[in-house]
Amino acid sequence: MLSHIADVLVPAVGRLSVTTDADTALAPGSIIAANHTSLADPAIVLAALRRLGAEPVVMAAAGLWRVPFLGRVLAGGGHIPVLRGDRRAAAALDTAAEALEEGRLVLIYAEGGLPRREDAAEAAPGPFRSGLARLAERTGAPVVPVGHAGARRVTSGGVGKQLAGLATAPLRRPGLHVHVGTPLRLTGDCQARTARARTAVTNAWRTAAAHLDDSSPIAA
Repeated sequence: MLSHIADVLVPAVGRLSVTTDADTALAPGSIIAANHTSLADPAIVLAALRRLGAEPVVMAAAGLWRVPFLGRVLAGGGHIPVLRGDRRAAAALDTAAEALEEGRLVLIYAEGGLPRREDAAEAAPGPFRSGLARLAERTGAPVVPVGHAGARRVTSGGVGKQLAGLATAPLRRPGLHVHVGTPLRLTGDCQARTARARTAVTNAWRTAAAHLDDSSPIAA
């Protein structure tokens, strides 16, 4: 249901386009790793993946389950709450591993949070946390790198700016692009796995940013 809602809402706020590498496959039981830049980007990524026939479960901040209606949608769809900064955060990896074993796709944001910037410029993914590498090592699941660009032109900055951006997006209709890269198998120790995943997602993001239909600024 969450993917369906995203597929309906995203075209109303922007012009979404999607590309993939030639040998991309969204095989059952894959981990989808995406860059995280805006509160809008989960919907954008889900809408793009739905166009490719994929409807993953999402690992997201547990606080979202307390939002009216959204919490019911998340719970009903089997999405995975993550209690960041809590010892119980490890339980989210257990749930994700079970979903992968059942053949579901799992979408994870390895940066663990949004960038602390007010501007709407594009920027490469920040440092990755170890959860992605640990989940891949535990399950042996392939990792599909996903990069997206344009979401910060829908919502970014403080609360007031985000609300204004969301309200005006249907009039501005900014370009949004999602690129799905070639799946990879992470090898080596946790640090090496994490570094390789971040490089792959960064490359996918650069491809997505290059597909935007204007000269969007790139943050330093």
